[in-house]
Amino acid sequence: MAVTLERLNALPASEAEAELLTCCASGVWAAAVAADRPYDDLAGLRAAAARHLAALDWTEIDKALAAHPRIGDRVGGGDREARWSRGEQSGMDAAADATRQALYEGNVAYEERFGHVFLICATGLSADRMLASLRERLTHDPDTERAVVRTELAKIVEIRLSKLLSEENA
Repeated sequence: MAVTLERLNALPASEAEAELLTCCASGVWAAAVAADRPYDDLAGLRAAAARHLAALDWTEIDKALAAHPRIGDRVGGGDREARWSRGEQSGMDAAADATRQALYEGNVAYEERFGHVFLICATGLSADRMLASLRERLTHDPDTERAVVRTELAKIVEIRLSKLLSEENA
């Protein structure tokens, strides 16, 4: 069944949270966004989502990051999150082997440096652009990188909220 704003507003809290967790894997975030219902429109939902995301401590951000695959890893399965992830990373489909290998090595270096997966809003980006961003972000200090991660996560959440409320749930 498609998720509409009206349906999201009417769901019991636990079910609304489950739907929202497909957009961001922080239980604290999902509970806060669900608690703010009802929403009049997508803009109101997005504003609440962004506000609650900005308020998360790093432990909760880390939980959200843990739900994201490495750039270049193909997520299996037919659930909503797996489909979304494959679509978001579609820029990897035509990547050259050398680019794939460089992304793999960069992902490992990033995880060693920062302690979490490299997160980028990959929607619409080529593999080469993702690789360039990865290399540039490896030069960041931890505080700068945490700020970038929050920005990238917010972009992903906004896109996924729109997908959640679309008729296709693409």
